[in-house]
Amino acid sequence: MPVPDIYRKKMKKIIHWLLHPPVTGPSSIVILRLMAGGVFFWEGILKFVYPNQGVGRFTKLGFPFPEATAHWIAVGEIVGGLLLIAGLFTRIVALYFIVQMIVAVLTTKISLYLGTSPLPLPPAPPKTGIWAVLHEIRADYAQIMVCLFLLLEGAGRRSLDFLADTREKLTFASS
Repeated sequence: MPVPDIYRKKMKKIIHWLLHPPVTGPSSIVILRLMAGGVFFWEGILKFVYPNQGVGRFTKLGFPFPEATAHWIAVGEIVGGLLLIAGLFTRIVALYFIVQMIVAVLTTKISLYLGTSPLPLPPAPPKTGIWAVLHEIRADYAQIMVCLFLLLEGAGRRSLDFLADTREKLTFASS
């Protein structure tokens, strides 16, 4: 059954939106990219260096194929973190990280709320319940919000997205 034209047009719009983010935002957006990209980058490295942060954590959480999953996520965080820092494919990377962080929150914080977490409980009270979740979710929340900002506003002027957009416009204008 062929795909109707209306869906094809909508998909083209979505792809265009993802691949052509605004690049006119302030240069200071680089600070947010450095923060979020840096955190994802070093968290990806930590998953390789410390098994309790990578394979061990994914095993305890019950993920299928924990070794492959941990390595896949770690590589995604390292590469994605570097791409955010550089400001390249910013919207695509930000969307990937938003989805990843939502999955991370759902797989770790619901069981913390219920008091059934297979991971070690927080070292200080509150140990379970909503206040424990709100305390433990603070870094996840910050990363999601920064990535949401980058998804909507783009990488700003100090980015490879800006250079690519400028080069594309110069090439198009000279043709």
